[in-house]
Amino acid sequence: MNDKMKNILKEWIIPLVIEVIVVLLLAKYVFFFVRVPTGSMIPTIMENSFLFATCVHNPEKSLERGDVVVFYSEELNEKMVKRLVGLPKEKVVVNEEGEVFINGEKLNEPYVKFRGFTPGEFDVPEDSYLFFGDNRGHSYDARMWKNPYINADDILGKVHFTLYPFNKFGTIK
Repeated sequence: MNDKMKNILKEWIIPLVIEVIVVLLLAKYVFFFVRVPTGSMIPTIMENSFLFATCVHNPEKSLERGDVVVFYSEELNEKMVKRLVGLPKEKVVVNEEGEVFINGEKLNEPYVKFRGFTPGEFDVPEDSYLFFGDNRGHSYDARMWKNPYINADDILGKVHFTLYPFNKFGTIK
């Protein structure tokens, strides 16, 4: 191998390969991007938005009620983005007006603009979580699923930013 080829290998090929490996590892274990194909999270997240999320390895320590979370639904066989409403071992009640109560205490949900009127009661099992969309009147979420609970092992990440559309660019609250 001549000096020119050694130089190209040393200055271009090896650093490029290392960068690709680092990016792939970060994308697998630290962060990822997700697209929201529906309007179930309007007005917080618009239909066809692209989001930035960090991987969640321990939901019990990483997540709080009100977080926007990416999870895998075995029932629907797809990744979903919804708001975390119920934590393990909680009783969640949705009344006729669409208000949510956690263990008898009304939940303040300023992010919900369009309440759905699907009442129900949910006893969240240990190691499971309950998720609703912010657009309650037009969200196919735990209130309608056969199994409304998402196991901790199926939680993928916590959403932090909207990247697109640009007019919604910024942090998710």
